[in-house]
Amino acid sequence: MVQTVTHGREKTLPLEHTRTGPSIFNDQKMKLGLFGSNCSGGLCMTEAETTYEITWDHTKSIAQKADRLGMEAMVPVARWKGFGGNVNFNGTNFETFTWAAGLAEATEQITIFTTTHIPTVHPIVAANMAVTNDHIASGRYGLNLVMGWFTPEMQMFNPKQLEHDERYVYGGEWLEFVERLWTAEGEFDFDGKYFQSTHCESEPKPFQNPRPVLINAGNSPSGTDFSAKYCDINFASLDIEKMGDYTKAIKAKAREEYQRRISTMTYGLVVCRDTEAEAKRVHQDIIDKGDWPGARNLMSIIGMESQSFNEQIEKFQERFIAGWAGMPLVGTPEQIVDGFQELSDAGMEGMIMGFLDYNEELDYFGEAVMPLMREAGLRY
Repeated sequence: MVQTVTHGREKTLPLEHTRTGPSIFNDQKMKLGLFGSNCSGGLCMTEAETTYEITWDHTKSIAQKADRLGMEAMVPVARWKGFGGNVNFNGTNFETFTWAAGLAEATEQITIFTTTHIPTVHPIVAANMAVTNDHIASGRYGLNLVMGWFTPEMQMFNPKQLEHDERYVYGGEWLEFVERLWTAEGEFDFDGKYFQSTHCESEPKPFQNPRPVLINAGNSPSGTDFSAKYCDINFASLDIEKMGDYTKAIKAKAREEYQRRISTMTYGLVVCRDTEAEAKRVHQDIIDKGDWPGARNLMSIIGMESQSFNEQIEKFQERFIAGWAGMPLVGTPEQIVDGFQELSDAGMEGMIMGFLDYNEELDYFGEAVMPLMREAGLRY
């Protein structure tokens, strides 16, 4: 049995309990979403030609198209500093709590996420901002919890960066404080290692029961433990041949150590064209025009400080240019659907995607790929 709290009242839920409510918890075999559409470049660290831009009208158009297509998630990248190089990748961006509020009001069924670096916002502030968004979205809202891996960025907030594993200890206490604010009736004191507060209260409570959706993309031992203990979905950046074992392991950890259920999804760049040759040409153009100085800046930080990516740095250098190290799907509509099928067979329950040109390519994706996914039984 697992204890949860809803509006201050304890409620015991069986292990078999499955959350319902926001679209991210629907029963589509392969859930779909967009990743990184709030930041310059999206998932492409390149000077390849695109009409993609960081304006509110453009951002809203992308979200509304994904919403109309029935996609399940919009997940932003939280960024406070770009990566330098030729294009200062992700350096122009919309802040993710307010971005989520705007898109929640502008959409109807898609689940809107805030990505937050935990060290950048106090739990009391985060708890109330998240609840506000949850009410704006009528319960289709969630938090993507990031521990704060990019040291030059974190030093804008605090000159001392915590060691990798301690970031997850800090994150766990931060989240427990937030969840207490979401559930406690009346005032309470919080006395932890990192946070000490007295006479705390927070109203209203979340729209969702028992709380907003929580996701995390940590794939290191500390990251998978955090996800298994606290989160609803873990996002995996792995070779496809490793996904099956990874999924089984993290689900077993959640079930056996924390009496919880967890889902797994992945992310990556999609390049879909009428012919395989054209798709490969566009993908190669992204790489050929890539911001390699910026990529080196990014990879050096990740290689030194993010254990989630250590094994992948050498093998997947090009993936940082074209897809933020995620799984690339490149080819015809039929080949893209075959790729989704492989991901599903490996245990992935969904994919959040980037495109070189989100706004333009979403139209083609809806026309050419979505019907084939329905034929394949990956969507209905």
